[in-house]
Amino acid sequence: MAELPATLAIQLCYARPDRQFLLDLTVAPGTTIQQAIQNSGIIQQAPEIDVSVWRVGIYGKLKTLDTVLREHDRIEIYRPLIADPKDTRRKRAESRGAKKSA
Repeated sequence: MAELPATLAIQLCYARPDRQFLLDLTVAPGTTIQQAIQNSGIIQQAPEIDVSVWRVGIYGKLKTLDTVLREHDRIEIYRPLIADPKDTRRKRAESRGAKKSA
């Protein structure tokens, strides 16, 4: 039977308009996404983070906070969208159409 590693190397990333965070961390096997975020200190550096509402993922795939981490996982904290992308595209297309007919 394979021996479990003593620690796992992971990354935690979060970006806001003025600053990006990319933290290299080591955690114990069995650590969840929520535990890693809480223990990383990112909340103190970026107090706007609210993982009870915001989504999180690993390498672009949405995950729940109770997901157990594996070696080399990259936790991503996603900010809520300010505007709906569909509405934004629709408004851009309408303004292009208005310009062409003018």
